[in-house]
Amino acid sequence: MTDREEPVVAATRGGCGARGRTPVVAAGRPAMSRPAATGGDQQLAARISTVQEVLDGLPGSAIFLMPEFGDDGKVADFRIMAAAPDAVDIGARRGKELVGLSVLDTYPKVAGTELWWRGYLGTLETGVRYEGEPFEYEEVLAGIPRLSRFSVRVARCQDGLIVSWVRLDTGEREQRRLTVTQRLGRLGWVDWDLVQDVITWSDEVRAVFGRGPAAEPLTLRELRAQVLAEDVPALSGAVRRLLGEGRPVDHTFRITTPDGEVRHVRIVAEAELDVAGAPVEAHGFFQDLTPAKRVEQQLHEHQQAALAQQSLLAAERDLAGRLQHALLPLPQQSLRLAGLTVDVAYQPLQEGLNVGGDWYSAIELPDGSALLVIGDVAGHGLDAVATMAQLRFTAKGMAITGTPLAAILTRLNTLLLHTSERNIGTATMIMAHYDPATARLTWVQAGHLPILLMRAGRPRYLPAPRGILLGATATPRYEASTLGLLPGDHLLLYTDGLVEKPGEDVDEGLARLMEAAAACTGGPRLLDGVLDALVRPDARRDDICALHISV
Repeated sequence: MTDREEPVVAATRGGCGARGRTPVVAAGRPAMSRPAATGGDQQLAARISTVQEVLDGLPGSAIFLMPEFGDDGKVADFRIMAAAPDAVDIGARRGKELVGLSVLDTYPKVAGTELWWRGYLGTLETGVRYEGEPFEYEEVLAGIPRLSRFSVRVARCQDGLIVSWVRLDTGEREQRRLTVTQRLGRLGWVDWDLVQDVITWSDEVRAVFGRGPAAEPLTLRELRAQVLAEDVPALSGAVRRLLGEGRPVDHTFRITTPDGEVRHVRIVAEAELDVAGAPVEAHGFFQDLTPAKRVEQQLHEHQQAALAQQSLLAAERDLAGRLQHALLPLPQQSLRLAGLTVDVAYQPLQEGLNVGGDWYSAIELPDGSALLVIGDVAGHGLDAVATMAQLRFTAKGMAITGTPLAAILTRLNTLLLHTSERNIGTATMIMAHYDPATARLTWVQAGHLPILLMRAGRPRYLPAPRGILLGATATPRYEASTLGLLPGDHLLLYTDGLVEKPGEDVDEGLARLMEAAAACTGGPRLLDGVLDALVRPDARRDDICALHISV
C-alpha cells in the first residue's frame, strides 16, 4: 500500500466472501430489495468490460462495485468487479488484483458506517451521488492500529457503484516523518522571501537557537547579535554570497543561546533567482553540530595526548640509547689485554623503550692483569641504563683497588638493595680476573648463565661457583672458582638474549649455543659465526651482549 492513496475500505487482510451470504443490516434500517433483472450473464460481462475500459484510463483510486443479494432478495454485500490500475489496498493488491474481493469479507469495518448506509446502499437506491465528510478508517498493520482519513465519492453506474477516494492524511504523515527527521538530525528548515523580507522557521530551528516555540524568527541583524564576535565576519560573507550573489553556502559558526550555552551551528542554503539572475528566495536548514563538535574535540584531545606520549617515549628512548652508547662504547677492533684477545658483540634491541641493561667491561688492571665482566640488569629504559652504569663503574673501581671478586659482588648486592627508590630490581653478572703470570682465571657469578669453554675443539660449560643474583637477598653468599687456561683455549661470556626464546627451556638454548660454537671453532671470527647461527633479527626479544676471550 502506498501513503499517497489507499482504498477507503482497507482495514485487514481478507479473502472473497461467498455469494448468498446473510445480509448485514443495522437495527432500524430496511434492507434493499433486488432490482429487476436486466439481462443474462453475457450482458453483465459486457457492461463490466465497458466499465473496466473506462477505469483503465483514470488516475488515482477507483473501483466498480456490484451488489450481492441474500436469499430474501436484499443487498447483503458488494463485490469489486473492476478496478483502476492505481487502486491499492492494505494487502498491497493493486489494480485488477482487487477484482473479485468482497467488501464486507475483506473490509468488515465498513459495515454500519455512514459510508455503507448513505454511500453504498443510499446511492444504489436513489442514484444520488454521495460525497460525504472526510471518512476515518482504522487500519491494522503488523498488529499496530493506525487511523487514516479519506475523501470518498460514490456514484451509481450500470446497476452498480463507482467508488473513488483520495487519502487526506498522507501530508500529515509526511510532516510527522519530516519532524522526526529534523529532531533526530538536530536541524530545521528556514525560508527567506527576499522580495517581501519575510523569514519562516520550523520549530526545530527555534530549538537550535534555544528559543521558545512561540518565538518569532530572528532577523539577520538579531542573528548577528547572537553569533560569537570572532565568527561574525565569516558568517557575514556567507550571507552576502547567498542573499546578494545567489550562491549556495555551507558554513559553520558559533552562537550563544539565551541561557548562555555556546553551540556550533551549520547553515546550508541555496537561492532561487529571477530572470535577471537576482536572488528572490532562499531555502535551507540550520543544524546543531554541538554534540558532534564535542566528540571531535575529545578525539582531538586524545590524539594530542597520544602524540605527546609518543614524543615522550621517543625522547626517552633516544636519551637511553645515547646514555648507553656513552657509558658502554663498543671497540672498533679486538682488544688485547694481558696476553688475551677479547672480541665484543653488543646488539641492543632498540624497539620502543627496549633499551636494556646488558653490559660488559674488559680492562687491564694496574698490575698487568685483566678484568672481564658481563652483566644483565632486569628491565629496560632509563632506570636499567642508570643501574648498568652504577654496577659497571663500581665494579671497575673496586677491582682496581684490589678488592676480591666475591667481596665486590657482595657490595654490589648491597648497592642494589639500597637504591630501591627507583625500583631497580635485580641483576645477573659474571666477573673474571686473569693473571698472565700464572695463566689462571678466577671468576665469580651472581645468577648468570655459565661460561662456555672450548678446548681442543670441544665445548663444555664450566661448573658455576655459588652465587645468587644481585638484589635478591640481603645475606647472599658468593664463592670463586679458578681455572688454568691453555694456549688455544676459547671462553664465551654472554647474556640470556643469545640463547633464550619465549616458551622454550633455557637448556635447549644452551645446547644450541654449544653446537654453534663447536661448528665455528677454528674460524676467523668465532663470535660472528655464533651470532649468525643463533640470532634471527625478526625473532629477537632482548638485547644481546657477548665476550669471546681467546688465549
